[in-house]
Amino acid sequence: MGPFTDATDRFDAHSYPATAQDLIEEHGDMVLDLPNGSETVEEALAPLGTTTFEDAESARLALYGTVSSKAIGRKFYSDRDPTAMGENGPDPVSF
Repeated sequence: MGPFTDATDRFDAHSYPATAQDLIEEHGDMVLDLPNGSETVEEALAPLGTTTFEDAESARLALYGTVSSKAIGRKFYSDRDPTAMGENGPDPVSF
């Protein structure tokens, strides 16, 4: 189970429309265990203020998008992203 499973289950059971503040009041103390620490649903959703969600999916997506950098592994690392046009990237290596 991932760090968001319990939160998304609760969001699915919540009635909508609901504001970020409604979700914080109901679920804000839930702790999200992230790869590099933890934070609460309240900490993640607090910046959204009075945003209203029409359904559980939009609330889940907002949660995924507002967690801190504690939710990512190595910052600024990707071995899959191509070099952007106009930039000099690493030389390709064949294994």
